[in-house]
Amino acid sequence: MKAALMAQRFDVAGRLVTVDPTGSGNVNDTYLAIVRTVFSEERFILQRINKRVFPKPELIMENMRVVTEHAHRRIEEEAHRSDRIWQLPRVIPTRDGGDLAVDGDGEYWRAISLIASAHSHEQVQSIEHAFEAGYVLGHFQRLISDIPCERLHDTLEGFHITPRYLEKYDQARNTDDGRKRLDSSWEAQYCMRFVEDRRRWCHVLEEAKARGDLALRPIHGDPKIANIMIDDATGKGTCIVDLDTVKPGLIHYDFGDCLRSCCNPAGEETLDFRKIYFDTDLCEAIVKGYLLDAREFLTEADRCYLFDAVRLIAFELGLRFFADYVAGDVYFKTRYDGQNLNRACVQFKLTESIEMREGQIRKVLERS
Repeated sequence: MKAALMAQRFDVAGRLVTVDPTGSGNVNDTYLAIVRTVFSEERFILQRINKRVFPKPELIMENMRVVTEHAHRRIEEEAHRSDRIWQLPRVIPTRDGGDLAVDGDGEYWRAISLIASAHSHEQVQSIEHAFEAGYVLGHFQRLISDIPCERLHDTLEGFHITPRYLEKYDQARNTDDGRKRLDSSWEAQYCMRFVEDRRRWCHVLEEAKARGDLALRPIHGDPKIANIMIDDATGKGTCIVDLDTVKPGLIHYDFGDCLRSCCNPAGEETLDFRKIYFDTDLCEAIVKGYLLDAREFLTEADRCYLFDAVRLIAFELGLRFFADYVAGDVYFKTRYDGQNLNRACVQFKLTESIEMREGQIRKVLERS
C-alpha cells in the first residue's frame, strides 16, 4: 500500500503499525498512521495533497510552517494566563528534513501531528459550542495577526473575491447553454433576479479594501465548524485545523464564512427552503466568543464591515453555486442534476434571512 510506504518517509520514531483512511474532507486523501516503539505510541495524519486544487504544494507547506511556528511560540508565551491548553498541529519533517515527500507518480505527501483527545462536529451542537467556535477563530486570528502578509503566499488567488465570481457567472450566462439553463426553471429565474438585484453591492468589501478602509491580514480561509476541535475532557475549544487555505486576505472572509456555515441549522443541502433561516442566537454566541480575542486587533473600520461580511459571504457562495450550474457543473461535485442550483437557492434564501435580520445582527455586533 502506497500510503504505508509514504508514512515511513517521515521522521517519526518507531515501527509503523497501521495506515487507515480517515476524515470526511473532499480535497486531499487523508490517513491516520500509527507508529509504536517498545514503550510508546504516536499517531499522526498523513495526506496526499490534491494538486488540482493546490498546484504548488510547497507554497502551502511554507505558509503552514510560518503560521504554526509563529502560533506555537505565542501560545507558549501566553500559556500562564490562559484558561485552557491551546493547540495547533505541527509539520512533521521527512527523514531528510523536508516538508514534503514525493512518490513515484509525482504525488506530494505530507505529515502533520494529530490533535489528541479532541473532536469536531459537522454542525453546531449548542449555544456553548457556537461560543467556543467563535472563541477559537478569534484566538487563532489574534495569534497570527502580526505575521507580515509578505511572508505568506497567496495559494488560492481570487478566493473570496466576490466580483471575480460575478465575472465568471456573466461569462457562463452569455453562452447558448447558459441561456438555456437560465430559462429552464423558476429556481434559475429566482437566482438570476437575486444576483441582478445585488450586482452593484457585491463589491462592498473589495471597494473598502481599495480605499484603504480594510487591510490584508493572515486568515484561515475555511473556518467551518468541522475544523474547530473541542477538547474531550473540558468541552472547550482547543484549536482550528485544516491550514491548507491560510493566506493573506480580509479577516471579514473568515468571520462571514464562520457565521454563514454555523448559523443555518437546515444545512447547505436541504431541499425544504422553508427551514432555512439565520439563527441569531447562534450568531450572538459566536460573536461573543470571537470578540474575546478579536477586539484586540480589530479596527473601528473592521467592525463597521462585519455585518456586510456575513451577508456577502452567504451571497458569494450562492453565486458560486449558481455560476457553476449555469456553466454546466464544471467545478463543484454533484450527485444529481440541479444540485448546484438547489445549493444556490439555499444560500440565497439564507442571504434573505440575514437581510431581514440586519437590525438584530447589527445590535449583536454593537453590544458584544
